[in-house]
Amino acid sequence: MEDTAVLPTPAEGVGARPAAGEPRWLNDAEFRAWIGYRRMRALLDLQLARQLAADQGLSEPDYDVLTSLSDSPDRRIRLSEMAERMLWSKSRLSHHVTRMQQRGLVTRKECPSDGRGAFIVLTDHGMEILRAAAPGHVTAVREHFIDLMTEEQVRVLGEITETVLEHLRRSTA
Repeated sequence: MEDTAVLPTPAEGVGARPAAGEPRWLNDAEFRAWIGYRRMRALLDLQLARQLAADQGLSEPDYDVLTSLSDSPDRRIRLSEMAERMLWSKSRLSHHVTRMQQRGLVTRKECPSDGRGAFIVLTDHGMEILRAAAPGHVTAVREHFIDLMTEEQVRVLGEITETVLEHLRRSTA
């Protein structure tokens, strides 16, 4: 039986010119950056999710919805606009909003100019929960991420994320 390794070791990918149809394997530095990013993201997401759940019983998606609404005029936004802003499908957001409605964090209001559309509105209770959650969340973000970097690293990371996000927005449009 033929050996069919899925990935070469990082050293096997270094400097090799791929044959037609072959992937461009990651070199050592690229592999280290990619795997490090994946592991960092998983552990950081877990840490931040634990903090939000322990402090206010929120999930990260709950917090994303609440902060997005709090930044919107009149604390309301069209469901379709929020889905686009959050890079979620309308269906996923609608299901999540229904669960948040049941907890009194948000409500839906009909859109007078479009009978099929709806606004998602941040309730007073949702705003209270967000205000209570924000200090602990920003403390955790600083402790486990921002304060571990120099100002230059933060600036470069901002540039990197903008580059990748712009590419992903164009490729999913």
